[in-house]
Amino acid sequence: MAIAERAQQTMVTLDLEGVLVPEIWIAVAEATGIEELSRTTRDEPNYDLLMRQRLAILIQHNLTMSAIAQVISTLHPLPGAKDFLDALRDKTQVIILSDTFEQFGRPFMRQLGMPTLLCHRLIVENDRIVDFELRMHNQKMHAVTALKALNYRVAAAGDSYNDTAMLATADAGFLFHAPDNVIAEFPQFPSLTSFSELLEHLTRALEL
Repeated sequence: MAIAERAQQTMVTLDLEGVLVPEIWIAVAEATGIEELSRTTRDEPNYDLLMRQRLAILIQHNLTMSAIAQVISTLHPLPGAKDFLDALRDKTQVIILSDTFEQFGRPFMRQLGMPTLLCHRLIVENDRIVDFELRMHNQKMHAVTALKALNYRVAAAGDSYNDTAMLATADAGFLFHAPDNVIAEFPQFPSLTSFSELLEHLTRALEL
């Protein structure tokens, strides 16, 4: 008697900011009037350089962690994000891979039903952000590589330069809400603009 072939287990990895929630640094820039903080990984591919610039700006403007936390407390997931994530998690496992920080991402996880978030950590002393600690360099790509080594079929979605290695490593990768410059530089990834589209493409890619 023939043994039935088992389908490969699946996993979706998603970026956070710009995909499920607003860009936090842009929100801080708008709330504080510090325009220089509006630069994100959509503009600067070098994440370490971008964060060093941000830390210098925080020091220059005497901006505290509690002031940033107050801005974050006013933010909510993007319209439709929670329903999309619920529908996706009903079909397969989901991990959020983000270059945000625990202190920034935690409030959003509560609003999104506590999905798994792998991200970095800020070093805060006396209410001042003095440094940051990367969980590991290029963590999104390494996480997808590890999941594939565990025999998962992986589909991924993100919007920025720092997502493209993750998309390329996954079995299927999609740009979502990406700016024109990223779309133009990475035409190999389908560019999607609605949660219904994204859910359809992820479902089809993983044969869910």
